Amino acid sequence: MAKAKKLPSGSYRVLIYDGKDEYGKRQYKSFTAPDKAQAEFLASEYRVKGKKAKSNANDMTLAQALEKYIDAKENVLSPSTIQAYRSISRHRLHALQKLKLIELNSAIVQSAINREAISLSPKTVANVYGLISATCSMFMPDLRLHVTLPAKRRQMRQLPTPDAVVAAVHGSAVELPVMLSLWLSLRLSEVRGLQYGDIDGDILTVRRVLLIISGSDVIREQTKTYNSTRQLRIPDRLKNMIGTGEPDEPIVKDSAAVIYNHFTKCIKTAGLPHMRFHDLRHLNASVMLQLGVPDKYAMERGGWSTNAVLQSVYQHTFSDKRKDVDAKIDKYFNALCE
Repeated sequence: MAKAKKLPSGSYRVLIYDGKDEYGKRQYKSFTAPDKAQAEFLASEYRVKGKKAKSNANDMTLAQALEKYIDAKENVLSPSTIQAYRSISRHRLHALQKLKLIELNSAIVQSAINREAISLSPKTVANVYGLISATCSMFMPDLRLHVTLPAKRRQMRQLPTPDAVVAAVHGSAVELPVMLSLWLSLRLSEVRGLQYGDIDGDILTVRRVLLIISGSDVIREQTKTYNSTRQLRIPDRLKNMIGTGEPDEPIVKDSAAVIYNHFTKCIKTAGLPHMRFHDLRHLNASVMLQLGVPDKYAMERGGWSTNAVLQSVYQHTFSDKRKDVDAKIDKYFNALCE
């Protein structure tokens, strides 16, 4: 058994050889305690329990580890994230998933990521690797993967102008959901999650989403991110389009597929370039940029968050400056609807 050595601090430390990493470098586990006996006890305990746990992890294939990881996160991650993880587990990295965790190293994982990068976008590849990395951290915490991911590609897409979109959907069955997204910068899941009880006077609270999980609608009484839960002032034109209903009655009752199909049909009929429903949020952002809306208020209205902006903006009030911003945006869209 390894003996504890006294450190300059007065504590005692035991080092235990713990194998080599993928580069052949020797690795050690360190156990430090105030006295010699305790340090040696911790090291001895690791030899018995730690190696047993490590052995159990070594016997798992990546496929088994992925399943256990996803199950462990079922109730703490969003349904859409869990669905995405299960999709990755089913459809990606088949050859890699057959390997045991003990067989994984940076070179093998890098090779698998390279193959995925041929057909997947950089963002999707990053999501695939993120799941692998998180799974390995849970079951093989000593495994250090060094993998290079494909660089993000900036996509330059041609989108119609806001006035062209407003004209294309005017009077159609999809006008209300489109205007809610284009004017108030709501995601489709947020639009579908709105209920009449979310309106108090001229204030709309965005507090839930209606997602599609495995082909079925799932209500989530929480928005995508912390900053996505927000309050917005509803302009009179939108309020008139919304009308009235019971508090728990959805404002937009159509399915996501129906909304999307109606929307793309209107866009195509108007001779406009193809766009996704989510692109309406992009148009909204471009309008705010065009109108010179400060980042703080643009991020607040859209529910976006970054490290640099709005770290605590959710605790906002409807200040005079914010009201000026709302009025400026409402004036722009009111002019489009004339």
